[in-house]
Amino acid sequence: MPARTPRLRTRLLDAAAALLGLAAAAIALLWVALPDPGGLASKDPRTTALVEQRRAEARRAGRAFAPDLRFVPLGRISPPLAEAVVLAEDAGFFDHGPFDFREMQKALEKNIDRRRFVRGASTLTQQLAKNLYLGTDRTLARKVKEAVLALKLERALGKRRILALYLNVAEWGEGVFGAEAAASARFGVPASALTTAQAAVLAAMLPAPRKADLARPSPWLRNRSRRVLDLLLDYGKIDPAEHAHASAELERILAGGALPGDEDAEPPEE
Repeated sequence: MPARTPRLRTRLLDAAAALLGLAAAAIALLWVALPDPGGLASKDPRTTALVEQRRAEARRAGRAFAPDLRFVPLGRISPPLAEAVVLAEDAGFFDHGPFDFREMQKALEKNIDRRRFVRGASTLTQQLAKNLYLGTDRTLARKVKEAVLALKLERALGKRRILALYLNVAEWGEGVFGAEAAASARFGVPASALTTAQAAVLAAMLPAPRKADLARPSPWLRNRSRRVLDLLLDYGKIDPAEHAHASAELERILAGGALPGDEDAEPPEE
């Protein structure tokens, strides 16, 4: 038996090496086959995979679909919104690469603990890749493509450009895409005029924007909005006076017809 152990170990190592080689070859092929995002450094996309997915869904349901997708420079988006989105969705965005391995570990531990998927760990770059090129299909193939595209995006574009693109293509409601359209649809103002409280609410919506109803805010939206506002204070983006002012405004925004329920509830799946 001992004499056979080295041979078995060698076979296992050979099999592992072969699998790694196949994986590397597949990634290399995907790298060539998937879109080159280099042109996005200076040009905004005319549409996105997510917009076209929603268009197809509306067509199948027999509904009209007129997407509001307006691109504005990062300088014309309220700084509190950009800061709130980063803190709510990917606090380490400016410090890590296309992936956040620490958040991946935390998400895995939480999902195992709950015995179901309750938390993801996608970075803003991964979310941008999904929105731009892939849509919301939940398959392993899509996740692999998302990872490769995230690598390509971070290689081709700077962090501020990635953030600008994300803020301009993120879905914020039925047919509402990007910060400018979201600010107009939700608060009747341009993105540049959003207050800190309004920014916190918009950032809080992102896990399930089409299920976020300001006329009857759900428990998860109320609680998440407050947490986002607290994050802005904790990370020094606003001072205590601004936090107090924004908190009062936030409660007015969330006051109308609030639905009862568990404040710690997870956001509903889109």
